[in-house]
Amino acid sequence: MTRPLQPDPTVSLDDDGTDEAELWFLPGPVGDEDALPPGASPLPTAPRQALFDMADWQAAQEHASNELAVLTQLFGELDLRLRLEPEGLGQRLALREAADLSWWVGDRISVDRLSLWHRLRLGSTDDPDQALPRAGWALRRLSGGSSPSQGLARFLERTQTAETAGRENFGGAAAELGATLSPDLGAVEDLSHLMVDAADLHPVTQAAIVFFAWRLLGAPHTRNMEAAVLAARHAAQMARRPGLGALFLPLAQGGPGAFRGEGPPDRKFASWVAGATQATLAALLHLERLEAWQVKARSESADLSGRTPALLIDCLTRWSHVSASLAEAETGASRASCQRNLDLLTARGLLREVTGQGRYRVWTARL
Repeated sequence: MTRPLQPDPTVSLDDDGTDEAELWFLPGPVGDEDALPPGASPLPTAPRQALFDMADWQAAQEHASNELAVLTQLFGELDLRLRLEPEGLGQRLALREAADLSWWVGDRISVDRLSLWHRLRLGSTDDPDQALPRAGWALRRLSGGSSPSQGLARFLERTQTAETAGRENFGGAAAELGATLSPDLGAVEDLSHLMVDAADLHPVTQAAIVFFAWRLLGAPHTRNMEAAVLAARHAAQMARRPGLGALFLPLAQGGPGAFRGEGPPDRKFASWVAGATQATLAALLHLERLEAWQVKARSESADLSGRTPALLIDCLTRWSHVSASLAEAETGASRASCQRNLDLLTARGLLREVTGQGRYRVWTARL
């Protein structure tokens, strides 16, 4: 009589006697099935880990400490100059920054178009992507208003409920309450928690984390512009007297190098600091050229009668590009007087007309 085959103890069999090695295509055990949340996939999941490890960013900050010190010094010079100079210089730098950011995100809004939109709400009617309002939001946020540390939802113009108003404020100030819940308010709250974790880092490092985090969390059509503006405003918290001088750290005026960092945090942060240093230096050099132009313009227009020439020089200090309608609104002089004096200043080599056409002309200072 044949002896029945005994099962091999080294082979694992399923309930129906099938060799489990032949069931390789099925998912493995998931542990306690009762512990799975309703609707969860039975497939195994990858381990969850934080997208931003503050220890890595701390090490990146320490590795770039010399470069960070140079950037801090340059920003201190910019902050002091803007605290001592006329108020309009900050708006001029914000206008340049917002226009450069619009080119980086692909909207390609020129400085003259943005000036007319911001001051007079003049712009193209064919703007399906809302590029002008998006650049206008950036200019408005870079030139004034509360900082991100006083409430992210308020800064981003998101509405919120009373239950979430306090949790999104990592700066300690009370946020405005809205009537409805913004669809991406959860992302705003996630960013707030991330900033609490980064509170011990330098403001420039925190700004870099804000930028790269919001590019992952924000709405697709606005996240790049919002990330850059959020970071620029938050980095200005390193100022000696925040809110009185430089309201933002320039990031785009020397090119978009600050935004091109890839790979681990040390490489991202190195690109971030280098790009911000180049942009801040470009802003300082621009202000120096503008100051020299002001002295020359006042000297060579001293013989002109009336107060319009001096008002136009002040206007062209605040705005890098000026049309006759914008000059009229800024100076209070008549349109004819503005056009006549703009032509006089152009003839004396102080201004440059940039359109090359007979109507809808735009002037800029010949720096």
